[in-house]
Amino acid sequence: MISLQIPIKLCTFSFALIAPEMSFKSFTDYLLLEKKYSKLTVSAYENDLESFTKFIVTAYDSASIDSINYPQIRNWIVFLVESNISNRSINRKMSSLNTYYKFLMKIGEIQTNPLAKHKALKTSKKIQIPFSEIEINIVLDELHFEDDFEGIRNRLIIELFYSTGIRRIELVELKLTSVDFNNKTLKVLGKRNKERIVPLIKPVLNTLNQYIKLRSGLEYIYDNDNLFLTKKGVKIYETLVYRIINDYFSIASSKVKKSPHILRHSFATHMLNQGADLNAVKELLGHSSLAATQVYTHNSIAELKKVHVNAHPRSKK
Repeated sequence: MISLQIPIKLCTFSFALIAPEMSFKSFTDYLLLEKKYSKLTVSAYENDLESFTKFIVTAYDSASIDSINYPQIRNWIVFLVESNISNRSINRKMSSLNTYYKFLMKIGEIQTNPLAKHKALKTSKKIQIPFSEIEINIVLDELHFEDDFEGIRNRLIIELFYSTGIRRIELVELKLTSVDFNNKTLKVLGKRNKERIVPLIKPVLNTLNQYIKLRSGLEYIYDNDNLFLTKKGVKIYETLVYRIINDYFSIASSKVKKSPHILRHSFATHMLNQGADLNAVKELLGHSSLAATQVYTHNSIAELKKVHVNAHPRSKK
């Protein structure tokens, strides 16, 4: 059992007393403007840095985290572990710190990264099981959707997730101008503000037309640019989208996890099972590398094994 030992003061380092918010401003600007990270991501980075700063102020009587050694960071890790913070969350915090120290090296503020040799804590692999085609069909073909604004909107949300594989935040941020009916495409603003164009199939275009007509009949519209609204005329929000998916798929599926991301997972898996090219699926999902897309191939491999066993001439011997 590792015990937490935090010295009251350190004699080996002299700290420049820099106001954290001033120090972080150039960093957050770098993330937003140069790295093109979303405001939500940048906010998470900032929260992690502020959390570490509070620890350093309390434990080492310093207001700056710029001149830090690894044992001090390790003490924070131990503190987080003893506070019952999950290994996955701790790894994310270390990733934020690592990015910050790399930035300080880039601008010449420090010579070495204290996290250069840090190894991430072990985490259990999250196995996410996609919905089956049968479960998707139950929701879209057998469940009843009301013909009013909310019913058609909810159906469209499910159809869009499954037919395009977009992320929840990407759906929330869609604009009316994102839809191109002439070319049957959807413009999606992904991570790091990267745009991609995804095709729209006929059933989705039909539901889109229905939804837009009902949307125009709302009594009040406050966020007119946004495609998806609540019945009060304001932009839809992420927790509502999660709730919509969970409510409908709770009827059709007994899976523990029923979320927009599982629908994205289902889109990728079913596309690959039907023979879609891995690179094409990568582009549709908005992944920057094939490694991220390959996460979805384990189900496709299982499908291939079934085909192989049934079709190979020597499998019955």
